[in-house]
Amino acid sequence: MTTAALKVVVIGGGFAGLWCTRALARAPVEITLIDRANHHLFQPLLYQVATAGLSAGDIAAPLRQILSAQRNASVRMGEVSALDLAQREVTLADGATLGYDFLLVASGATHAYFGHDEWAPHAPGLKTLDDALEMRRRVLLAFEHAETAASRGDERERDAWLTFAIVGGGPTGVELAGTLAEIARHTLRGEFRHIDPARARVQLIEAGPRVLASFPPELSERAAAQLRGLGVELLTAAPVQSIDGEGYLRGGERVAAKTVLWAAGVAASPLGRLLGAPLDRAGRVQVAPDLSVPGHPEVFVAGDLAAVTQPDGKPVPGVAPAAKQMGAHVARTILDRLAGRSQSAPFAYQDYGNLATIGRMAAVVDLRGFKFSGLLAWWFWLAAHVFFLIGFRNRLTVLTNWAWAYWTYQRHARVVFGGAKAPPGSNPADPRSV
Repeated sequence: MTTAALKVVVIGGGFAGLWCTRALARAPVEITLIDRANHHLFQPLLYQVATAGLSAGDIAAPLRQILSAQRNASVRMGEVSALDLAQREVTLADGATLGYDFLLVASGATHAYFGHDEWAPHAPGLKTLDDALEMRRRVLLAFEHAETAASRGDERERDAWLTFAIVGGGPTGVELAGTLAEIARHTLRGEFRHIDPARARVQLIEAGPRVLASFPPELSERAAAQLRGLGVELLTAAPVQSIDGEGYLRGGERVAAKTVLWAAGVAASPLGRLLGAPLDRAGRVQVAPDLSVPGHPEVFVAGDLAAVTQPDGKPVPGVAPAAKQMGAHVARTILDRLAGRSQSAPFAYQDYGNLATIGRMAAVVDLRGFKFSGLLAWWFWLAAHVFFLIGFRNRLTVLTNWAWAYWTYQRHARVVFGGAKAPPGSNPADPRSV
């Protein structure tokens, strides 16, 4: 690095931020990548950590390790508290300030509970490794609590612990529901003395008329059939009305479900509001065609935080391939500016298709109109996800774990951390609260 190098600050070590940083590896710039975590996370497989199929290290890699050979990049672990576009400064929570010549804000998205943030303690979402570990803890402890309730003859409490509700019928919800059904019916078989895990109810709740609404209707129907084949109850065409520590209300009916998981709405990172740019209803920044902030050609937004419309009027989806493409596009635009080219090409999203796995040997794939499902789709899904994992060790570990799970139905990452804590909303003084 040289003191004369222009400074590029990248906020967010996800797909958009990391792909931009790596694409500038040979540029005469000094890059600072800021993230609250010290790792890059492969979010498409986060549900596998939540359901004990993979360990945290299988789908995450330290940012410093990834960028260790890139001499023009450094990593700063911290949280951004303020953005001053006039002074071109980023302020961190510890009070430190970083100047920039180019800024990329790619801080992603978080959970959205549709105005009911009070549901959050009772229905955890899935965006970070901490979220996944908390979700895994709740799922595994639910079976333990059911065993305890059954041992004292409390069938009502047992059934409440053996009822799992997933809110949101998109890819994450479908993947969670299918995997939980497999855990209950196969992985835990024969391990308990007072309960039969196969009696667990797994309910997938979708406010719309069908699951996987972003897929063609025929693939949505196949996914629904595969889920029902696994024993998943599909509850569509009505949203949840309330959620607490004892269950949920939907369509005026109260359901006792001690474990509710959130896979529905998302909201953009609050950093978007600091840019002073127009936002859409989800809080995403309405960027210019080249992904820059209107009025600030040196500031870019990419990934889940950017609201980008395709030529057909549809929004660019908040998926990993789109974030990678945005990050690479921002890097090309910066290189154009460094070369003295002020006119930048607009971002053009290349849609390579949609994938979703339902369970063992079951998935659906839509590749630009070429649709298939079942075993072939499952193998395609597996190959695609392993291919895009960062690092040889991650790929080898994931392949080994999946092969073991395929032949044995076992899941190696079933250690519960934090002990048998009382769930939110329960009464620790009540001896029945376990």
